[in-house]
Amino acid sequence: MSGNRSNGTYVGNSTNNPYEFYQAEQLIFLCILFAMIVIGNTLVLLAIISSGKRRSRMNFFMINLACADLSVGCLMVLTDIIWKATITWHAGNIGCKVVKFAQCAATYGATYSLVALSIDRFDAIARPMSMAGVEKRCRILVTLAWMFAGLFSVPMFFMYEEQMIDNIPQCWMDLKDPWMWQLYMTLVSFAVFIIPAIIIASCYIIIVVIIWSKSSMKFKSPPENGCSEKTRCLSENGSITVRFTASSKTKTQCMSASSSRGLIPKAKIKTIKMTFVIVLAFILCWSPYFIWDLLTVYGHITMSQDVIAVSTFIQSLAPLNSAANPLIYTLFNTAMCTRIFKKQTNYNSPPTSHGFAGNF
Repeated sequence: MSGNRSNGTYVGNSTNNPYEFYQAEQLIFLCILFAMIVIGNTLVLLAIISSGKRRSRMNFFMINLACADLSVGCLMVLTDIIWKATITWHAGNIGCKVVKFAQCAATYGATYSLVALSIDRFDAIARPMSMAGVEKRCRILVTLAWMFAGLFSVPMFFMYEEQMIDNIPQCWMDLKDPWMWQLYMTLVSFAVFIIPAIIIASCYIIIVVIIWSKSSMKFKSPPENGCSEKTRCLSENGSITVRFTASSKTKTQCMSASSSRGLIPKAKIKTIKMTFVIVLAFILCWSPYFIWDLLTVYGHITMSQDVIAVSTFIQSLAPLNSAANPLIYTLFNTAMCTRIFKKQTNYNSPPTSHGFAGNF
């Protein structure tokens, strides 16, 4: 995969110089996108590390996702900025293959990190009481995500090479026949978008069903084992008081039974909502990219200079997902980010005798 793949397909025979078409506008957009990705994901990493909860299950996946998004920004967007600014490829044939492999691995890694996150959220809801080996399962999911990312990126070593295009050295992928482009784009679409989207959608459909069933069970189930946690009593003045009638041991057993059977904790629901919005952003950002490229390679869009400009812009939208993720994280963790900001601000003020007690 590459941000200039469609350029390599169609603009080689252009009469005008396609590389300079809307060059300034594309550079401005990419520079803004690069700044958003790097600043946003760096702040997410700092926020999680400063919170002291980086070993939590959800934060482990968020750190991995932020690192994957940073790699997208540095390997895809930054190299795209350099390519559009210089036009000429200066890194040689080996550099071409290595850079394209790294770009592809970053893209796959960011996508499969979302898949791993969704599978983990499914596991957290489907097996809430299964805490044994959680850390190991999380590490396995992340490791598999990057293993598949590297494996699917290996063809880039063989498909890309330095070539002279319009008398300009370029890092290019040259597929001779249209059916080769159709096969390539179809396989990439399935590997990067369609199959991950199906897996993610399946996880969230099951999550919704589980939450719905547990909510219904909470309100329909009668008390078990004689557990009556509280009794409302009407006093002489008309006020209502609450009195526990069960022993402490019985109440503990009842609370455990209710916890395993009843509503999902609010904190867990919050992480489900956040990952759902992140996945929705992934679909919205990648859909135009693959729809446009598939329509193009299957001959439903006729290429021209204006269409080439639109194609280049749409392909530049794909990394927008890596800029959206930190914004979503901040939206769902406003309180934590505010506390961290205040905490960092307090470092500049004179410490009191008890000033550091709350920080540790």
